[in-house]
Amino acid sequence: MSAHRLSFTKVGKASEIPPGSMKVVKIGEQEILVANVDGVFHAIANPCTHAGGKLSEGTLKGAVVTCPVHGSQFDVRTGKSVSGSKFMFMRSKVGDAASFEVKVEGDDVLVFQRSVWGM
Repeated sequence: MSAHRLSFTKVGKASEIPPGSMKVVKIGEQEILVANVDGVFHAIANPCTHAGGKLSEGTLKGAVVTCPVHGSQFDVRTGKSVSGSKFMFMRSKVGDAASFEVKVEGDDVLVFQRSVWGM
């Protein structure tokens, strides 16, 4: 019989992600962007909610990551969209990115895995 269990997954070392930088990790089939904002780690889904661009290939300024495809911006602390995509002279609204709980144990960065099915 299967039981639902929740867990954290180690995604790297804190020393590998200095303040102001980002790293993309994969948990199962999901790509997750881990960002270090002033020494605090945050994680959101890596694909942009507008056109699927990789946020990890964008730029991080403060707590805001900008998608390299159409310029959508997301707050890495919450996953909230702060600015829609830009096409020509117009901005369109985009959905929020999924966010994930992060904790640090020693030098290990761990991301909360929302659902794991197992015994």
